[in-house]
Amino acid sequence: MENNNINKQYHLWMENADSEYRAELQLMSEEDIKDAFYKELSFGTGGLRGIMGAGINRMNVYTVERASQGLANYIIKNFPSRKCSIAIAYDSRRKSDQFARVSAEVFAANNIKVYIYKELMPTPCLSYAIRQLKCQAGIMITASHNPMKYNGYKVYGEDGGQVTIEAAEKIQREISEIDIFKDVRKIDFDECLEQKKIIMIDESIYLNYVEEVLKESVVKESIDRDVSIVYSPLNGTGLKPVIRTLKEAGFTNITIVQEQEQPDGAFPTCPYPNPEIRDAMELGIQYCERIGADILIATDPDCDRCGAAVRALDGSFRLLSGNEMGILLLDYICSQRTASHKMPENPVFIKTIVTTELAERIAESYGVRTINVLTGFKYIGEQIGILEQSGTEHRFILGFEESCGYLTGSYVRDKDGVNAALLICEMAAYYKKHDITLLDKLEELNSIYGYYLNTLHTYAFEGKAGSNRMRRVMNNFRNGMKRIGEKKVYRIEDYALGIQGLPKTDMIKYILSDNCSVVIRPSGTEPKLKVYISAVSNNKKESVRIEHEILKNIENIIK
Repeated sequence: MENNNINKQYHLWMENADSEYRAELQLMSEEDIKDAFYKELSFGTGGLRGIMGAGINRMNVYTVERASQGLANYIIKNFPSRKCSIAIAYDSRRKSDQFARVSAEVFAANNIKVYIYKELMPTPCLSYAIRQLKCQAGIMITASHNPMKYNGYKVYGEDGGQVTIEAAEKIQREISEIDIFKDVRKIDFDECLEQKKIIMIDESIYLNYVEEVLKESVVKESIDRDVSIVYSPLNGTGLKPVIRTLKEAGFTNITIVQEQEQPDGAFPTCPYPNPEIRDAMELGIQYCERIGADILIATDPDCDRCGAAVRALDGSFRLLSGNEMGILLLDYICSQRTASHKMPENPVFIKTIVTTELAERIAESYGVRTINVLTGFKYIGEQIGILEQSGTEHRFILGFEESCGYLTGSYVRDKDGVNAALLICEMAAYYKKHDITLLDKLEELNSIYGYYLNTLHTYAFEGKAGSNRMRRVMNNFRNGMKRIGEKKVYRIEDYALGIQGLPKTDMIKYILSDNCSVVIRPSGTEPKLKVYISAVSNNKKESVRIEHEILKNIENIIK
């Protein structure tokens, strides 16, 4: 956006925004103004996500109201002959409850019945409610595992999964036609409650969800449910459902990380509340070391991701990556289903392209078909929906992505941290009974199939200049290379052109010699470039060396 348009938008907000946002606008530097107004927050398959604050490139009451009006228009146009409804949930982030309320006011004003949870709830509970209440859409107010300065607005379809690319583009078109200060319709929240235009979701929906999660247990023998568990909800939504589910499953030796127990959008002890990273897990690990626990599990603020750390032989705790936990769960589920004769005919496992290819080898050894999809759990949910349409959703046994997202049932269409927490604890208890640690089992799988070292490297490209530079970097990678590190490039797959019938997306995959690979893609929710490296050899030391050489080559291009 040109400078004169940036200034025009700034003054428009100064004239029309409320006193809270005007006060913030007055304190902005020239650079702050440019960043807040140089573009509108983009709406994609992940909905909206951005830094909190005033401006069209920020998450605030006005951008949320505008998105809700656009979504309302989309729903009305696409379901013209139906009395439409929408489900709403929110997490512990700053202003999440306010954003949920104003969204409800907009939908109600557009004659769309609103079902809203009376307290904060995990993302999978939103997906479940959409399906149970037969809503046409749903929204989840969350920025998932991002730092505290972010919030977001995830949109779901009537199948309970995040909207597809086609639907997201239609919603974006509707949003773009809305004047942020003139075209939004609203009705007072309390007035809508009285008129039953807004209805609080009955607790039975939540209780039924917990029952569905409990049905996903796969162990058929007595196990040591006294396994010592430390759990952290990372100041998010997971406390109530995770603890209830674990206790109903018979796990009672649970210690909660007190500093991270209660919902708190400031995330005072974990500024980056992502269970994939050690900093967020460090306090929980200290608890584990102090009490001699067997395992630490933590869920992110909206409780769709679950991370874990386990005790090593020397007593220290090692954080497992999403890929490592995924292959452990896959092997465990396959072995348990096979032993109890509960493996369905023509079983299906679903993973994202950037998730370790070791999972495909493990699945193949059990006669399980692997479906690869684009990055984002919505595509896993989409495949479950395709199975459901043919009445074969029972064939689905697991879906996972490398960013600590897992799901084993078809009761929701998104990753589920509650489901993952239950199965991880059950798996740890099962192996403990057999005097095996999760690290022992991981080593066994590596010795059978080879050592797959999968790493993720993230590079920030903030602001307008960063966005332009990231596009140039992607173009450089599209020019191609004959070798990366010491590995020969066998093939380049450019997903922007459409590969294997998958939707077009800005992602490039280099297929290298010796089963190694590199994937490069811009994040769909943050101003970052993500590089996924898979280095394969017969042992860890060699895989680390190969990965280092590949990374050095990649970073030379990025710089």
